Order: sequence, then structure tokens, then C-alpha cells
Amino acid sequence: MENMKFIDLFSGIGGFRIALETLGFDCVFSSDIDKEARKVYKNNFGENPEGDITKIPNSDIPAHDILCAGFPCQPFSVSGKQMGFDDTRGTLFYDIARIAEYRRPKFLFLENVANFVKHDGGKTLQTILNALNSIDYDVYYDVLNASLFGVPQSRKRAYFLCIRKDLNFKTYAFPTPTLENISLKNIILEDKYVKDLIIERKDVFFDKNIALMNNYENNHLKPIRIGYVNKGGQGERIYSEYGHAVTLSAYGGGVGAKTGLYYINGAVRKLHPEECKRVMTFPENFIVHERVNQAYKQFGNSVVVKMIKIIFEKLLKDNNLAR
Repeated sequence: MENMKFIDLFSGIGGFRIALETLGFDCVFSSDIDKEARKVYKNNFGENPEGDITKIPNSDIPAHDILCAGFPCQPFSVSGKQMGFDDTRGTLFYDIARIAEYRRPKFLFLENVANFVKHDGGKTLQTILNALNSIDYDVYYDVLNASLFGVPQSRKRAYFLCIRKDLNFKTYAFPTPTLENISLKNIILEDKYVKDLIIERKDVFFDKNIALMNNYENNHLKPIRIGYVNKGGQGERIYSEYGHAVTLSAYGGGVGAKTGLYYINGAVRKLHPEECKRVMTFPENFIVHERVNQAYKQFGNSVVVKMIKIIFEKLLKDNNLAR
């Protein structure tokens, strides 16, 4: 199983690629429709991903062992009729299914937002399960929170590991939480780099005693809310540096849009893009987009590298597969 090849669909800035290359696998194809994401991808991997996957024929995609995709969640017009593969036509998942049916990779490794499993009353999930079953894949899925796996960010995501049925693998079980003691305090930049991110307003309120923040006896592997700005709406809540970051987002408003607000070293501020890189567990040498708002968006859209690595690493270990 050494030197397995993988493709990186909806590749974004390459979170899947970093994780699987770390495990010793080779990327043979990548695709993303977003030109700014493609630019960052090229800066880091030396390759320019292909564009719109819906316009790329199956024959243009190289043979591979693993198909990776953090695919968008879309409604299915005929969802719930249990027609399997045909139910996915007109959605981006269809392109995953058609490529998988044509190239027959050993594994599909997919990621989506946590609410995906409940989308449209569960019909979306069932449609996808039916589609994958109809092209001969066993599907294992779970919703995992990165906070419980040594990542200082609360980020619940649905992960799907699909195994081609004829491989006769034993049942896959997702990894159990490691509950590592880590907080934002472990990954913050020096104050000199974040001066422009400090929020100085009169409508900042604290609702807990900040002096007690470092006296928690137990690990608090979650965001710890300690105050708010304005009326405390979305993007206006303040969290402690001794807890975790809230989920990074590609969108959203408020003074703390995309990263959340944190009380760090005596000041309220957003996270720096380099700190976002760290809470998404990208390597330190990863080159971030030069425009701050693009960098925030791209990390908000990305996968947590560490989560991808440990999920697939467990498959290798459980089945005695060489890297």
C-alpha cells in the first residue's frame, strides 16, 4: 500500500494534501473553482489546480487510490426517493460519485459541516449513502470536534471514510478523543505582531472575573466566553485565551467576524491569520494569502490538517497497512 496516490477535489488551500503527503502519499490531481485558493495552493505546492470540476471529464483525471473532497452541502431536488447515484445529479457531490465510479479508488475521504448529517431532515445524508452504496462503497461516518483531539479550536465536522467493498476491510471505527491539554495561549503570536487587531471601544463588557481564567483545575477543551461587545450578537462575543477558539468561518459579520474575539494579554482582539493557520494545524512554513480577508476566508473553508491525518492514520493502523 506504499506510495498510494490521491486526488484533491474542492482542494481549497490544500489541507487534505498536507495531511496525506505527511503520511507518505502522492497527490496526482487537484481541482478548485476559486482562483484565490488556487493561487495559495500553487504558492505552497508548486502546482496550479484545475478549475471547475463539473467541466472536467473522467478520462482527464488520473488513476488514484484515494479520493479526497471537502465538498459543499447542497439540497437534492429528488432527495428521499432513494434512487441512489441518479439522485445526486445537478449537485457537486455528483462529480465525486461519477469520478469514483469511473476510477474506482480504494478509498473516498470526505468532509462536510456537522449539520450535514441532519440536512433536509436526514434526506441529504441518505441520498449520499445510497449513491455510494450503489457504486459499491461501504460508508463510515461520524461527527468529531477538533477540540477533543489536541486542536485549540471548537470545530465540529462530519467525516466520511468510504471503502470499496471488494477490498473486504474490517469495520472502521473513528479515533477516540485524545483530550490533549492545549489552549489558545499555546499558539498566540507576540503582541508586536497583532497591534492592528486590538479592539478599543467603550461598549466592551466582561461578565466573568478575568483574573480567575488561569485558575481552572480541569482542562476546558472548549471556548470560554467571558464578555461581549455591543449587544453580544454573532461575532461580538469575547472568549478567554485559556480556552479554545470558536469555529473559524469563511463568512459572518460583527467586529470579530470570521475568527471571533478573544481577551489576550490584557486586550480584546481578533486572531491573526498566522494564528488561524495554527488553529487549523497547518505547518508553520505554509504561505498564507497576502490579503487578510482572503486568508480568513480560506482558513474558514479549510479542513483541520491534524484531524484528516489521524482519521486516515487509524485506517492504516487498524488494517496493518504500510504507509
